[in-house]
Amino acid sequence: MSTQPPAEPGPRHAIETVFRLESPRVIAGVARIVRDVGIAEELAQDALVAALEQWPREGVPDNPGAWLMATARHRAVDLVRRRENYARKLAEIGRSTETTAPPVEPADPDDIDDDLLRLVFTTCHPVLSPEARTALTLRLLGGLSTAEIARAYLVPEPTIAQRIVRAKRTLATRNIAFEVPYGPDREARLGSVLDVIYLIHNEGYAATAGDDWLRPSLCEDALRLARVLSGLMPKEPEVHALASLLEFQSSRTAARTGPDGAPVLLRDQNRRRWNRMLVARGIRALGRADATATGAPGPYALQAAIAACHAHAYTYEETDWTAIATLYGLLAARSPSPVVELNRAVAVSMADGPAAALAIVDPLTAEPALRDYHLLPSVRGDLLARLGRGAEARGEFERAARLTRNERERDLLLRRAREL
Repeated sequence: MSTQPPAEPGPRHAIETVFRLESPRVIAGVARIVRDVGIAEELAQDALVAALEQWPREGVPDNPGAWLMATARHRAVDLVRRRENYARKLAEIGRSTETTAPPVEPADPDDIDDDLLRLVFTTCHPVLSPEARTALTLRLLGGLSTAEIARAYLVPEPTIAQRIVRAKRTLATRNIAFEVPYGPDREARLGSVLDVIYLIHNEGYAATAGDDWLRPSLCEDALRLARVLSGLMPKEPEVHALASLLEFQSSRTAARTGPDGAPVLLRDQNRRRWNRMLVARGIRALGRADATATGAPGPYALQAAIAACHAHAYTYEETDWTAIATLYGLLAARSPSPVVELNRAVAVSMADGPAAALAIVDPLTAEPALRDYHLLPSVRGDLLARLGRGAEARGEFERAARLTRNERERDLLLRRAREL
């Protein structure tokens, strides 16, 4: 009576995980053919649907990324061939695509597909607003959902959805070339590119939602992009500074979760598990940033310097919190934001005590951008606990737990509330 049983949740989840890891490369590879990032994303989704239909029945291929890439590319070629005005050009593209195996994984771990760089610089084109550039690139390159991007920006989800739709439409109607620009054009897009890489790493470093605290694949993609840009733009200090920051942050990955995947706070981390090779790379990249700088340090240079302070301290107690608080003060003056001010308060609490920090944090409770930002009540709860105001602190941790959408983080916050 019944035909074929539905796929089990396990295989479906595995397929969707593979797609999330591979979709940026698939979209980038297809966008080079169809010259439209919106259509490229749709074709990548078509490849996912095909995988959901075939893999549970036929088994997962040895190289699932290559399978997705080939499926999406073949559909792209078919689509382009149907466009009569591009028939001759697409016939040539189709022949080369069908006879050349797509390089799904770069041979060098420090390298990355050229198509991904093209995708980043295309979606960061000046015809788009800065907000639209970052949102679109996070969606296509980072594989982030609109909800995750909205959380990163502290804005409503419908706002992000509208930005992404309009950005795709603008790139299509303006017929923007899918390329890595050179000279002044590249420099004009650089700020948005760096912001995108930074936000992708942030989402991997502390996932907005889900069951996992970390998403290492996003951190790895962001770090590779930063390294490639360092080689591409050797005279840009902020490029080296961002690479330095991500090297330092990535060095802590192994120590940031326990055996059960639960988050481990900075003060409790086993620093012997920090990757000293990545720390050394971070120090060298920061040196290159300093050597190429001609004026005051930029925001990524200041953040890299803060990360370097942590990296140089072999124990939490040895951390130079006074220097970190000073650097956060410079960062707040250079790039003012309530999140930077909140981070500055944490450093001040270690340098000058929780009371001084609470004087910085309390005014932030009136900031509209931080209304649903779970780290604000989390930080405030920590300060109140250190001041002996346990009942108030417990309420703040419980509020933070209600606001976060990451299960691991929620468990940590509720545990801290119970301890009070």
